[in-house]
Amino acid sequence: MRAASPVNAAPGQLPGRHQDPIVAIASAPGRGAVGIVRASGRDLSPLIDALCGRSLRPRVATLLPFAGAQGETLDRGLAIHFPAPNSYTGEDVLELQAHGGPVLLQLLLARCLQAGSSIGLRLAEPGEFTERAFLNDKLDLAQAEAVADLIDASTEAAARSAARSLSGAFSAEVADLAERIVQLRMLVEATLDFPEEEIDFLEKARARDKLDAIEAQVAAALSRARQGALLREGLRVVLAGQPNVGKSSLLNALAGAELAIVTPIPGTTRDRVAETIQIEGVPLHITDTAGLRHDTEAADEVERIGIGRSWQAIEGADAVVFLHDLSRVGEPSYDEAEAQIAQQLPPEVSVLHVYNKADLTDVAGAPARPDGALLLSARTGQGLDALRQALLRQAGWQAAPEGLFIARARHVDALQRTQRHLQSAQAHAAVRDAALDLLAEELRLAHRALGEITGEFSNEDLLGEIFGRFCIGK
Repeated sequence: MRAASPVNAAPGQLPGRHQDPIVAIASAPGRGAVGIVRASGRDLSPLIDALCGRSLRPRVATLLPFAGAQGETLDRGLAIHFPAPNSYTGEDVLELQAHGGPVLLQLLLARCLQAGSSIGLRLAEPGEFTERAFLNDKLDLAQAEAVADLIDASTEAAARSAARSLSGAFSAEVADLAERIVQLRMLVEATLDFPEEEIDFLEKARARDKLDAIEAQVAAALSRARQGALLREGLRVVLAGQPNVGKSSLLNALAGAELAIVTPIPGTTRDRVAETIQIEGVPLHITDTAGLRHDTEAADEVERIGIGRSWQAIEGADAVVFLHDLSRVGEPSYDEAEAQIAQQLPPEVSVLHVYNKADLTDVAGAPARPDGALLLSARTGQGLDALRQALLRQAGWQAAPEGLFIARARHVDALQRTQRHLQSAQAHAAVRDAALDLLAEELRLAHRALGEITGEFSNEDLLGEIFGRFCIGK
């Protein structure tokens, strides 16, 4: 329940545009076997009568003709009526399941708008059906976000985790934490209200033990949320290095396909080439870049632009695979260029040193390499598995346990702020004559930060940002 939410309201009492009945095509664009037109509002009886010509049994699929404005049949399909409040949005919902031709679905949509003009029916905005489900307490905010994450999941692990979040696993953990913080707040604030009792609150109520247990639970949730955010967002990895060190070959080897042109000619790659792969269910967005060297050494303007874009990609990366040519290590000009590139790499970006062409080199006689550097051959595949595992370690990934939930950057941020407030509360509680008002305030702030995850505390701007990224019809 989100009674504290400034936008929360009972069905039929939603503010502004949320009072309008809405309609949209709810199936994917293009041709398909079945297409869906969905409507939601406080009373859809006029729409049902006009399109279906009869009343519908609640939650029963009824095969019937969909009537046009002149009584003609637009199509024959299934109509399902979900009366409020037992529907996805908490309002009356009508779903028309027709043949999935784009022209036909547009005709049905236009007919719905025409028939529903008397009740103010309008086209739904992106995410508006799910937004209404949130506002009508059918879903909390974390579950609503999981709807979009399930649709957008790019790996099996991400889909499974999103499904767990949608079922309420993440929300239940947040609710349990919130309840424990509330109980602790009640103890602290009761002591503030009755100071004449002279109760040694911190000892008799075992407040510090409870606070330690809550913080440990938040830390565990934060660790899982980071893993869930990685499943959702993936890791941006850039392959960088001098020309002809094997970046394109490595991209092709990791992707298992000939994505980038590979030739012995330095500077073959002029622009970024990107591909998303997955390792143990984690999406990795791999970008191959133009070979790095001084602008004055570039063959032409096109290559100079490509080098500039390479540095832009590096600055936005989560991790950089700095690829070295093992067969050229020790050459003065090559080593000098390597040192110059290393100095220019952004200090905040994680760098993994990888030495390629191990199949062409006497590895035992090669110069010393940095600690943690990897040897591989993009041509033969030697060392690729070690590179994949190293990339997962760079991302902070741990073997995904059962029960992992999908998470977003804002969830991680909210848990981090919750953790910081709890740590501040611990610092106050550790003082013998603690200022209980400061302890109470830190617990209140921790509770508020936690409530942002499920939408207990939210605002219109946040909701607009979240639901505006949904597809229309969902």
